[in-house]
Amino acid sequence: MQFKWLKKENNKKLIVFFNGWGMNETPVQHLNSEDFDILMLYDYRNVDFDLGQFDFDKYDEKYLICWSMGVYSANLFKDELKNFDKKIAINGTNKVIDDDFGIPKKIYKVTIKFLNADSLDKFIKNMFDGGKLNPNITITRTLEELKDELISIQNIELNDELKFDKAIISSNDRIIPTKNQLNFWQNKAEYKLINSTHCPFDTLNSWRDIIC
Repeated sequence: MQFKWLKKENNKKLIVFFNGWGMNETPVQHLNSEDFDILMLYDYRNVDFDLGQFDFDKYDEKYLICWSMGVYSANLFKDELKNFDKKIAINGTNKVIDDDFGIPKKIYKVTIKFLNADSLDKFIKNMFDGGKLNPNITITRTLEELKDELISIQNIELNDELKFDKAIISSNDRIIPTKNQLNFWQNKAEYKLINSTHCPFDTLNSWRDIIC
């Protein structure tokens, strides 16, 4: 796993953002950070990571925001994240590879097996309503690295689940089916259905829009 401070100015408020598969900061770099420090976690090829290296206790307010595969991966750090003021899942679940609660298993396996430049391009377009929008997404890792990340996520075994306070679910999610997300979050967290795609950040202006 890798990390990057999107903003570090010794603010009193912190957002820890677990990003989606293959992503860097480009989906969220336009969001107004206001008075937050922003720590991004990404690249889940190796999830043997020491989250304790960060002094979260120095912040007066701490918020966890996880998107897509980041929702699932954050579960590995539930002890380090349990005392956050609010934990928010965006278009993801704690059972991200699942026929009823996530990406259907067959589709996930096919994605790994046939990952190439064309299928990656299709994936990105599907994140944005089949290419009707023009995403400002830059993927800097190789296809082999992206495949390794999918395999690593597939091999994650969770003994317990991180409890989220809120789930944001897009009504037109072509990556993790909307109905599967609704199935998962029923009776698990407050959820909000929004009119957007798997990558909803283009409809938002600030990180605070997500927290509120």
